[in-house]
Amino acid sequence: MPIDLVGERTLNDLLEDRVRAHGQRPFLVFEDADGAVSEWTYDGFASRTGALAAGLASLGVGREDKVVCLLPNSPTFVFLWFALARLGAVFVPANTASTAPEIDYIVEHSEAMSIVADAELAETAEDIGNGDLLRLTAHGVREGWRRLDDCLRTDVPPPQPSARPMDLAELLFTSGTTARPKAVMLTHANCLHSGERAARSLMLQPGERCLTALPLFHVNAQSFTLLAALTTGGTAIVLESFQARRYWSCVRSHEATQTSLVAMQLRTLLARPTEPTDADHSLRRVLYAINVTDEEKAAFESRFNVELCNGYGLTEAMTMVSVAPVVGPKRWPSIGLPASGRAVRLVDEEGHEVPTGTVGEIQVDGVPGRTVMLGYYRDPDATAAVLRDGWLSTGDTGYVDELGYLYFFDRRKDIIKRAGENVSAGEVERVLLEHSAVVEAAVVGVPDPLRDEAVKAYVVADGPLEEAQIVEHCRSRLASFKVPTLVEFRDALPKTSVGKIEKAVLRQESSRG
Repeated sequence: MPIDLVGERTLNDLLEDRVRAHGQRPFLVFEDADGAVSEWTYDGFASRTGALAAGLASLGVGREDKVVCLLPNSPTFVFLWFALARLGAVFVPANTASTAPEIDYIVEHSEAMSIVADAELAETAEDIGNGDLLRLTAHGVREGWRRLDDCLRTDVPPPQPSARPMDLAELLFTSGTTARPKAVMLTHANCLHSGERAARSLMLQPGERCLTALPLFHVNAQSFTLLAALTTGGTAIVLESFQARRYWSCVRSHEATQTSLVAMQLRTLLARPTEPTDADHSLRRVLYAINVTDEEKAAFESRFNVELCNGYGLTEAMTMVSVAPVVGPKRWPSIGLPASGRAVRLVDEEGHEVPTGTVGEIQVDGVPGRTVMLGYYRDPDATAAVLRDGWLSTGDTGYVDELGYLYFFDRRKDIIKRAGENVSAGEVERVLLEHSAVVEAAVVGVPDPLRDEAVKAYVVADGPLEEAQIVEHCRSRLASFKVPTLVEFRDALPKTSVGKIEKAVLRQESSRG
């Protein structure tokens, strides 16, 4: 059943509501990799955001302008997002592992007028864009770039908020079946619905303390930490990075009650030596997504005395689609029941609903720009392919049992899951084929005991070519997590009668070792 939990509000409206209600309550807590902690109340956060918005406005940033953000987990990341939201501008966060060609594509495709980069990452973006691109650095100085902190304006009132609920709040670039990432359009209403859905589905309480060590440039950390905390009048605790040896001490010191981890992080924590304090913490639950075995789940819950809460989501739905119920049976290994206000159906290749227990494509009901994405930026054909008649096609398959619990089966999309990141096989193949000696290439995911899947490339070469050359070629053009860790040279690739590469055959061969 559709929901309207948020009304006609924007991110800035929600922030101002929380300032009025909880002005002196901590909103944002940040701990860096060395353990230094900084903290902002709702009042302090809003003041800083307003000063940054005033400074950006003085530099010409306004409604609908796109600003690329190349920042690691940091307070600046959050300040920038909300300052742009106040201006009605569009936040475009980029993966900090991105290479110069990847950043260049993001700037070009998003039609960005500015980029804000960490000083240590700014070199990646040194030669992109044109002379009109406004370049700002954070956390340091770089020649030819302005310092973001110098832009803060406390001498003038913050600009009046100009965004509307259906205005774009951010563009999130996500891997898909195509050779280039697609830019998911998410509105202010999308963001508010996401926070409400997380809060209601997980039965979060007022004053919740939500912790993340996941990258803020991904929708998981945005939804389940920043937006969930803001929705509940709680506190968002952001760690600069995930460090297994310090993770539980961070949880304890910040009295975190809610967190989200990817499977690789769960396995890394399990692999550490046991400690007498393993179960001594305030976490009520840990949200994760698929890819955990029965044995790993049981061992984690027993050792750390915390419930693992399985869920399923995607960027195009502003994350949560289904989640294990907080109260009631979990029916493991299901991925739960439809999240608050969601409806899910399973369809065959002709779009007809399939019977209970039958595998079909997972589709999510939704209103574009509110409960699902508005679409893909500058890509109407791709948008039309996945948003049809009030349903979002996920490209994933599953089935529903007699009690309505959803079970994940497989991915139709050509996506490789690598340590919490999505890797488009098509994107890696495109880069491989740019090498002058590569005639054909196919990329598949193969099992990896720690990182879910490894990226394996099958290559047909025209002349002598070594694995190291392939890896170096990819490393200069792709983020590190996309670079193949396995390369196999073939004289030919298996093909169908019409010449299509049979990736299923390659996957089967790889799984047999």
